[in-house]
Amino acid sequence: MQVGRLEGRDAPAFATVRVGLPTRHRLVFVPLGDATVGPGCLKVAHDKKQVKEAPSIGTDGELLAEDEKTVFAHYELVYRTGEGGERRLARR
Repeated sequence: MQVGRLEGRDAPAFATVRVGLPTRHRLVFVPLGDATVGPGCLKVAHDKKQVKEAPSIGTDGELLAEDEKTVFAHYELVYRTGEGGERRLARR
């Protein structure tokens, strides 16, 4: 699981989770608001279909800055860059 942090905040806002067939994995973005973390699992407050249809990247990929808005829009969340135009999501 990779975690994207919102600029200026310590708490993670999004994570990527691996989905797909064993030979064709991809990472989808999920918001962590109201998420529950357990041993080896992450339960988010969104249904399985919405998560599977979320914007994704390859397992070695990186989200392009211009694609960040799409992730927020998919979950109907407001997207704003940082005060200096900083990215909101980053791979850590």
